[in-house]
Amino acid sequence: MDDPKKAYKVLLIFSSAFSILVGVDLITDFSSGGSGSHLIVEGLLLTISAGFFIYGARQLQQANTRIRSLQQDMDRLTAEQEVGFFLIKGFSLKEISDLRNTKIKTTQQQAQCIYQKSGLANRSELSALFLEDLLPPQPLPSST
Repeated sequence: MDDPKKAYKVLLIFSSAFSILVGVDLITDFSSGGSGSHLIVEGLLLTISAGFFIYGARQLQQANTRIRSLQQDMDRLTAEQEVGFFLIKGFSLKEISDLRNTKIKTTQQQAQCIYQKSGLANRSELSALFLEDLLPPQPLPSST
């Protein structure tokens, strides 16, 4: 299965069903006076299947936490990308905040993140970075 989350859900379903069936069988065998060795084997099976259930539940919880974290990272990066485009287009921080329905402090922080990540100091350097690629190549100075 390509989706680990789906695989853990299947593991949870099978291990929980197996645990329930073994548990019911264990109770039935115990109440009808089953042999000690048989009860021990079924008890071990119940323990193992419960262990798989707990393992699967933890893995699914970790996968869900990771997915939420990645989604938050994507949302943050998308917001920064949007702010970056507006900065390059020449919008003021106030205009960007109004367009995105955010507080100006949020826009300022996102702009600072962009400058920090790109190693640039300000909007002029950010714009220059993109404009350089649009300019025709300059001839190299001749050495005479």
